[in-house]
Amino acid sequence: MGELKKKDYEDLLEPLQEELNAMARWAAKVGARVLVILEGRDTAGKTGVINALSDKLNPRQVRTVALSKPTEREQGQWYLQRYVPHLPAAGEIVLFDRSWYNRAGVERVMGYATEEQVRAFLAAAPAFEKMLVDDGILLFKYWLTCDQSEQEKRFAERRGDPMKRWKLSPVDIEARGKYADYTAAREAMLAATHTAHAPWTLVDFNDQRRGRLTLIRNLLDRLPDTMVETPPLELPPLPGKPEEEHFGVLKPIHPFPAP
Repeated sequence: MGELKKKDYEDLLEPLQEELNAMARWAAKVGARVLVILEGRDTAGKTGVINALSDKLNPRQVRTVALSKPTEREQGQWYLQRYVPHLPAAGEIVLFDRSWYNRAGVERVMGYATEEQVRAFLAAAPAFEKMLVDDGILLFKYWLTCDQSEQEKRFAERRGDPMKRWKLSPVDIEARGKYADYTAAREAMLAATHTAHAPWTLVDFNDQRRGRLTLIRNLLDRLPDTMVETPPLELPPLPGKPEEEHFGVLKPIHPFPAP
């Protein structure tokens, strides 16, 4: 299957984003709580799919959670405690750019967590997620896959592009040689936490555009019937001629010089 061209991708994405808008109206109307966890390989495309999911939605309704490394205080808490304040409230859609599964992935592979801590997490995560689902949260867990050859191309692109350099951290560089270790960690994670109440879905992101479409279509198909008609909105005529701007105290700055 060939790589999806940009124009084709944009044409296919637009109706999906219309459906996402309908889903957001539905969530607001019924008070649904939608939680989407996005995990995967470094460079797989988590940021891109988060942008595709949220770009056309009301920013007051959709939130992205991307936590930094734990503070000293958080290191002294129950591991899952720092994530609880970020869970969705009624009508909200929350996208986790990585999540509590850091413990089963990067923390395990890079030696930031002990094997005892990892085992404890893998035992606790299904029970924690069962509590969320039983309380009514709609939980979706996605893991984005890509081959190491594709990952290497993306690392090189980030290194060479000043606009993407921020995406390349020292940890990413150190982790480059641990592709197989991340595979083993993922498989152990799936074996312990792929449950009937909170299943995992793996999505091929070797072609990031096609991967985004695949993930969004899957998410929409797994939600309840979310079709809520757009409420009519009348724009009555103005009472007179449209006014132009007038300035007293301050004037606008000079426009950007176009060629």
